[in-house]
Amino acid sequence: MTDQMLFTPYTLGSLTLANRVVLAPLTRNRAGKGFVPSEFAATYYSQRASAGLLIAEATQISQQGQGYQDTPGIYTQAQIAGWREVTDAVHAKGSRIFLQLWHVGRVSHVALQENGAAPVAPSALRPATKVFVNNSFEDVSEPRALDVSELPGIVNDFRQAAANAIAAGFDGVEIHGANGYLLDQFIKDGANIRTDAYGGSIENRARLLLEVTAAVVSEIGAGRTGLRISPVSPANGVSSSAPQAQFDYIVDQLNTLDIAYLHVVEGATAGPRDVAPFDFAGLRQRFNNTYIANNGYDLDLATSQLLEDKADLIAFGRPFIANPDLVERLKSAVPLAALNPATLYGGGAEGYIDYPTFAEANAQ
Repeated sequence: MTDQMLFTPYTLGSLTLANRVVLAPLTRNRAGKGFVPSEFAATYYSQRASAGLLIAEATQISQQGQGYQDTPGIYTQAQIAGWREVTDAVHAKGSRIFLQLWHVGRVSHVALQENGAAPVAPSALRPATKVFVNNSFEDVSEPRALDVSELPGIVNDFRQAAANAIAAGFDGVEIHGANGYLLDQFIKDGANIRTDAYGGSIENRARLLLEVTAAVVSEIGAGRTGLRISPVSPANGVSSSAPQAQFDYIVDQLNTLDIAYLHVVEGATAGPRDVAPFDFAGLRQRFNNTYIANNGYDLDLATSQLLEDKADLIAFGRPFIANPDLVERLKSAVPLAALNPATLYGGGAEGYIDYPTFAEANAQ
């Protein structure tokens, strides 16, 4: 039945996914001491393992890469061990899970940086955005521009984080190149006014993203590597004067690397899909491998995009928070539960692992 296409199996590289539903990465700010995943994380992800693919929350590749309190890392042995509990729980449910690798760049605060250092950025431009720190939302700190000599170290941090993710049992990684974080800051000329080999032209501004992607591919293989982008999203104060040309070029270069998938935020992150003109269908056709569509999807839009070959997989974000059984709810066309905004960021089990399934809610 064509209206059931979302629930049909899909082959992602060497992986067979049970359906075309993807759990999008969702920051929940519940990591414990040492930025180890929460003691409840294995339960949280296994509750949502009916999705064909889970992409675990954005996870910093280093202390410098952290921008919000209580977000997990993937750069220590304790963090690797904590994530192993999550991957084991998800695999026991028969699903697949990737880890999103994150460096926030200028979207950070001195309270999170080693010795109170300034956050780093392509250029010393402070965005008008806030981060969750000290149990509240505060303005980001003034950043400093990275020296070109520092960039190989950041590339290596991504490479090592990818290796650590595989050691933790993940099926692959997703490089976070979206939403106004470090790699996106380099891509977008509203945040990057450098005049060296990493600034100016479309090719130069894409250089760091492509170097990171190539390093990850060389470490864990193209079939285990995905990338998230947000071509026109103004998230965290970024902007691009020519997004179509910029991302057409990026996709052409990604095709030479043969990465497993491209995860695309279509429009403004968690906002309007039509925030700016962009040919997402053309980008999808330009990319050789799996295209994951994201932003404001419901069952009807997901089904139409799949049937029109505008996407291969559909990522759902916030609906998964209050609906651990989202796949079954969509398949059965039953109402979705609403999330509680007060428990979205930080805290413990409440608002994290205590949302009931539809069957549980109606049995009470």
